[in-house]
Amino acid sequence: MQMFVEPSCIYLHRDIVDFRKSINGLSLIVEQELAMNIYSSALFVFCNKQRDKLKILYWDRTVVQAIRKAKIKMTKTW
Repeated sequence: MQMFVEPSCIYLHRDIVDFRKSINGLSLIVEQELAMNIYSSALFVFCNKQRDKLKILYWDRTVVQAIRKAKIKMTKTW
């Protein structure tokens, strides 16, 4: 993944997330449930109910970006 900034931390939101949520919905989860600042240099990782897709949210100093990765093969359960 090519990014403009190196992430300081990576946070995994372990609860299931409705993947119809956009950047605004995921940002609310970061701010309200995780009590974190979306404008930090961290990556926030979310998964769907089947845990075969990921959404990654991060701030690149200009705009909040959301990346979606589909059909991942999990080797460990979480």
